[in-house]
Amino acid sequence: LKRFVARGLHDKIAGLRSKTVDRRGTMPYMNTSTEHIFMASGEAQTEHLAAVLAPLLQPGDVVLLDGDLGAGKTRFVQAIARALGVSQPVTSPTFNIQSIYDDGRLSLHHFDLYRLEDPANLDDVGYWEALEGEGASFVEWACKFPDDLPDDYLALDIAVVDNVSRRITARAVGGRSAALLEDWSNALT
Repeated sequence: LKRFVARGLHDKIAGLRSKTVDRRGTMPYMNTSTEHIFMASGEAQTEHLAAVLAPLLQPGDVVLLDGDLGAGKTRFVQAIARALGVSQPVTSPTFNIQSIYDDGRLSLHHFDLYRLEDPANLDDVGYWEALEGEGASFVEWACKFPDDLPDDYLALDIAVVDNVSRRITARAVGGRSAALLEDWSNALT
């Protein structure tokens, strides 16, 4: 019983600590045991978040992007591409499902699964080959196929707060993505 009470008290204290908000620069930041929340009050701050993440990416990293239409998923990938040194224009791959950009520091695979209805179509568009390949993969609308996610990924949910502000909730699944999220968070401090 003592152990249970002590553990419960420890969890409550840890929970209280995790809900504190630390003002780092102009981006409010919150860290919980499973996720980090970043606030961006404008497109420039969202692009900054992406620019800080880009140099931390390694071959095989997978980033899932979810959020309402117009939340800024493609804009985030465009900023990643710029920071990776991609010279060609990055557009939403809504109609061709996947775009590949090979002229940066790291090959960038950009998927938009919005139009896909059947998980069997993932094989047709080279989804698994890209995710298991040598580049970094960014997947918009991965939430449509929750049973077809890789074992290790960084999930970013971009929520519209108002006309210019976005709340980006980042959640890591797997060891590599947990390290990536921690490195990203530390690089922003």
